[in-house]
Amino acid sequence: MSRAAIRYAKAILDLAKDKGSVDAVLSDMNSVTATLEGSKELRDALNSPIIKATDKKAILRQVFGQSTPETLGLVDVLVDNSRADLLGGVAASFITEYNKANNIKAATVTTAVPLTAELEAKVLAKVTELTGSTKVTLTNEVDETIIGGFILRVGDTQYNASIASQLGKLKREFSNSL
Repeated sequence: MSRAAIRYAKAILDLAKDKGSVDAVLSDMNSVTATLEGSKELRDALNSPIIKATDKKAILRQVFGQSTPETLGLVDVLVDNSRADLLGGVAASFITEYNKANNIKAATVTTAVPLTAELEAKVLAKVTELTGSTKVTLTNEVDETIIGGFILRVGDTQYNASIASQLGKLKREFSNSL
């Protein structure tokens, strides 16, 4: 995250707190993140120096027209300051700042196949136990290259119990013993 994105995120979080619309803005930021991740064309348009600011603003208002006034104001400020390319970073930073403020731990578990509801509940319980936090959000990423097992990331901590990792360790042990 860039420093500018973090500053914008903190400002919009403070504004949302003042207006009592933090949860609505959080929903908007989740929507912004998902939309930008799913649309390379939109990301390219925001990064393009050729597209005029007025056109960028029109595009973003079209896409996020149902958002809160705070989110639409953020879009306007970013476009007016020639920082539209920061929108995704601001949204991600907002979510991070919201989680920090509410003591919510964000965990990501990478598996070879999607988690079942039962496994997801077990992973959530384990993360809650490990972090001591009662509030945990869990994101499941699917990466078939890990073959099996899982990789769990909570904050700066990573636990790698994937088959690919274990095979890599075995390979290193064999090559070191030769």
